[in-house]
Amino acid sequence: MSYQTQYKNSIEHPDQFWAEAAAQLDWTRPWDLVLDDSDPPFYEWFSGGEINTCFNALDRHCEAGRGSQAALIYDSPVTGQIRTYSYDELTDQVARFAGVLREYGVGQGDRVIVYMPMIPEAVISMLACARIGAIHSVVFGGFAAKELATRVVDAGASLIISASCGIEGARVIPYLPLLEEALSLAKVPDLQRILVSRPQLPIEELHPCAVLWEQAMESAEPVDCVPVAATDPIYILYTSGTTGEPKGVVRPNGGHAVALKWTMDHIYNVKPGEVYWAASDIGWVVGHSYIVYAPLLHGCTTLLYEGKPVGTPDASAFWRVIEQHKVKCLFTAPTAFRAIRREDPEGKLLHQHDISSLDTLFLAGERCDPDTLHWAEKQLEVPVIDHWWQTESGWAMAGNPMGIEPLPVKAGSPTVPVPGYNICVLDDEGNDVTPGESGNIVVKLPLPPGTLPTLWGNRQRYYDTYLSRFEGYYLTGDAGVLDEAGYLWVMSRIDDVINVAGHRLSTGSLEEALATHPMVAECAVIGVEDKLKGEMPLGFVVLNAGVDVNQADLKKELMLAVRSQVGPIATPRDILVVGRLPKTRSGKILRGTMRKIADGQTYTTPATIEDPAVLQEIASALDA
Repeated sequence: MSYQTQYKNSIEHPDQFWAEAAAQLDWTRPWDLVLDDSDPPFYEWFSGGEINTCFNALDRHCEAGRGSQAALIYDSPVTGQIRTYSYDELTDQVARFAGVLREYGVGQGDRVIVYMPMIPEAVISMLACARIGAIHSVVFGGFAAKELATRVVDAGASLIISASCGIEGARVIPYLPLLEEALSLAKVPDLQRILVSRPQLPIEELHPCAVLWEQAMESAEPVDCVPVAATDPIYILYTSGTTGEPKGVVRPNGGHAVALKWTMDHIYNVKPGEVYWAASDIGWVVGHSYIVYAPLLHGCTTLLYEGKPVGTPDASAFWRVIEQHKVKCLFTAPTAFRAIRREDPEGKLLHQHDISSLDTLFLAGERCDPDTLHWAEKQLEVPVIDHWWQTESGWAMAGNPMGIEPLPVKAGSPTVPVPGYNICVLDDEGNDVTPGESGNIVVKLPLPPGTLPTLWGNRQRYYDTYLSRFEGYYLTGDAGVLDEAGYLWVMSRIDDVINVAGHRLSTGSLEEALATHPMVAECAVIGVEDKLKGEMPLGFVVLNAGVDVNQADLKKELMLAVRSQVGPIATPRDILVVGRLPKTRSGKILRGTMRKIADGQTYTTPATIEDPAVLQEIASALDA
């Protein structure tokens, strides 16, 4: 069946389309309604149905005779460990840890905070919560104490699972001081803790309210899966809000399992038993969806990688993993490939490895510039697919449906709307723009299964943030274009559109021009205040490692590239060469913070920043 046929069916007959997808899973009680539209603009999927996500991710495969297949491969270059869990072994560990949670009073609907590094116990914790109907909320390991405290309070957590430390490259990051400070700030100093003591930083003194993971597991009795309502949350994942208060994105059990299982076949084109690797972190939505849940729901082998694309030990890290574990599909962020390219622009390290198992590379997390995409295509010699989605959606909103009908790649575009997402582009008054014109990217309601139905404890904020701007539509917060062929072009966040003397320019189009220069490894463009034109673009570029260049000549070449590719109106005020760009731990460039620094405004260092020292480097470059 062609993409167009599947897409049309998903929009015109969503009940039938998603019922067929749901039939691929085991339900303890069938649904009453596939789509419950009784309370628009709030919608629910599979209402009345009961399911257990953990059963579908683990036990189902064991009962089908595939228990000896590898379910999880833990690969940790920072500790020198590789460990493989079969479906039987992982199911046993999860069932026993679910028993531990039960012993410590955790029941259906209770919230459990998981504040963990990339170790198997993190995955086991998430699945164990799902097994007994508890709601997990994973907080990125090493997150600031204040941010952790906010999430503990908002979720109303009854227990927290953590570890003695995380490892970032060669650095050991102690977690317990942050954890204790957070629980003090949250005014729950006696909250029960279950802690993994890592050999890199052993726990020498145990808090009275803490128990070690190993000790708790020694006496644990395994427990069976508990049926939960399809509309009940499987997890809460907090994402930063514009008000400074994090938003708790809620993910419902039923729609989540149905949508993720469907994507493995239809978007990623992988089969049960094949090795799927999402090089992300469990603290982010990609880690939830594509390290833990989707591969296991589909019966794949999933990879949990505790390392970096460069530095563990070098820019060959990804190629070693692909070769060693026979990875079929890799999903990572464009920033990872920019880092690899910067260190090894000729791909010499790549060609020392056999990556013939790799069929496809998927990129998401931030817009992939055409230059990075073309470099990856040339080096890997496999399809490189940029696709677009959000924490709120939980899975791809636009992409190249490799398992339905691979479509021609257009560099700079995440291809077409994925079945289920009726994507439109509207002007500021809510009117459809003509194909090829830029506007606000929205999705016509209802959103498909697996997307957020609300925010935790704050239905009104959900409405105000996403649904109130354009009636009948979900506001993505992104600006872009749908072209004549139906391809989507996501150019920037709505807030990143620069207005130069009445001309609306996307930062994405300017960055695309800068990235074409062979010496540029990565770049960012922001809009800064200008008395005459309102705003002017300001560019920042990071160069490939080892290049020696006259910066005045480079700047002229980059200015010319912008003028010729975007237009004279887009000529930047300046282009600065910097050593690195400020990013979140998930790889997103902090353009908003850079803009405040450039305009001399006060700013708060974002809690998600990878290295706060970069902000001072940006300020110094601007002063110079």
